[in-house]
Amino acid sequence: MGLRELKKQRTRDLLLRSALELFTERGYEETTVDDIADAAGVSQRTFFRYFASKEDAAFFVSRLAESHFVEAVRARPPGEAPLDALRLALVESWSTIGEAVERVIPMELHLRFYRVIESTPALLAAHLRRATELEEEIARLVADREGLDMDEDPRPRVVVAVFGAVMRVTERIWSARDDAGLAALRDLTASYLDQVAPALTGDWRERPLAERAGSTPHRSSET
Repeated sequence: MGLRELKKQRTRDLLLRSALELFTERGYEETTVDDIADAAGVSQRTFFRYFASKEDAAFFVSRLAESHFVEAVRARPPGEAPLDALRLALVESWSTIGEAVERVIPMELHLRFYRVIESTPALLAAHLRRATELEEEIARLVADREGLDMDEDPRPRVVVAVFGAVMRVTERIWSARDDAGLAALRDLTASYLDQVAPALTGDWRERPLAERAGSTPHRSSET
């Protein structure tokens, strides 16, 4: 990378860090583009050379992480079942996603901002909209892997929708935990994904999912 490109990257990363720090400390709605530019020591015009809007800056690192996941899905062996391919792609891309994020901003800041998303209506709406777009992209990858026409066969969209729903549940539960870090998010995600097939195909009336997964359910003293 040449000196000019390196300087541009450093300016972009400084703007990203300034934006996310302000979003987590002041709030997304309370932070302006001018605030971000001032914190980074650059002009508003410089901000717009790198980002089209506050939202663009807010989700830049998330887009980076998502691109690593998409590439991991694309690289999965063709013989894997679709849901297994998605689960294994996520599990095996954790390290590369973490490295990619850390090259731009501290992971701790990235995780703190995720909690801001959950508590900010404008950000949550944008996050869900982007998640829908990502699901469509991944569904097309799954359809291509399986040799299916997505307009004729609903299964690629269905399996990706199930996967996306598990991710949303995981994010919501994880974000409510005050002391949860990256390891907790990874373990919670893996645990929930491992329970998808039993949860959808098993007889729910037979016995609790927790018991089938090997844990002991709470029993009252009256039983």
